[in-house]
Amino acid sequence: MRYFIEFSYNGKNYFGYQIQPKDISVQEELERALSTILRQEIKTTGAGRTDTGVHAKKMFAHFETDQILSDQLSHKLNSFLPADISVKRIFKVKDDFHARFDATFRTYEYYISLEKNPFTQDSAWQHWRKPLDINKMNEACKILFEYEDFTSFAKLHTDNKTNLCKMYKAEWEQNGTELKFTVSANRFLRNMVRAIVGTMVEVGSGKIQPEDIRKVIENKNRNSAGTSAPAHALFLVDVGYEF
Repeated sequence: MRYFIEFSYNGKNYFGYQIQPKDISVQEELERALSTILRQEIKTTGAGRTDTGVHAKKMFAHFETDQILSDQLSHKLNSFLPADISVKRIFKVKDDFHARFDATFRTYEYYISLEKNPFTQDSAWQHWRKPLDINKMNEACKILFEYEDFTSFAKLHTDNKTNLCKMYKAEWEQNGTELKFTVSANRFLRNMVRAIVGTMVEVGSGKIQPEDIRKVIENKNRNSAGTSAPAHALFLVDVGYEF
């Protein structure tokens, strides 16, 4: 039987979601806890993979077992998992339902602090030395919807079969001294959100103009885009399914 698990994690202490040969990952901790409780080897397939230091407020994975799972499994799992990983629910799905391939969208949020804030050091990019023009950043965001090939924002030398993504939302909001970037698409490339944020910050700081985003995208060259924004301010906040 196939089960879905919904969980969240603080990525500060992990080298991303996906299992690494030598480094600790969220997937490794999750599978260890599941295997211990169910007394069989459990392998999970995640909705995607987050980079080192990136967080997830809502993440999904699927796994298979021949056991009928009780409603108390989530509670037991949280007792075995470290404090920075939390399971919300586990539920049965169709045997062919896939956490990665059946996801219809992913949504990320990125946070920037416009003042030096000791309480958001681990959750927001401290960008207080130079002002940012949020209006220009949102002008640049509108241009993203004109394209589907985001090679310029993709990490080099990956195994992507295609760099095509359909953008659903890309918007900056300001709440006091904090900026929040919300971006949603059917899929994302490795490092894509952080590369977009880094490029948008170049727009906001006046280094490039909003219309320059077209040239950045059309060049299909990672070197045309801005430096990747720090990982610790990025959160996966939703993954969509048609259950």
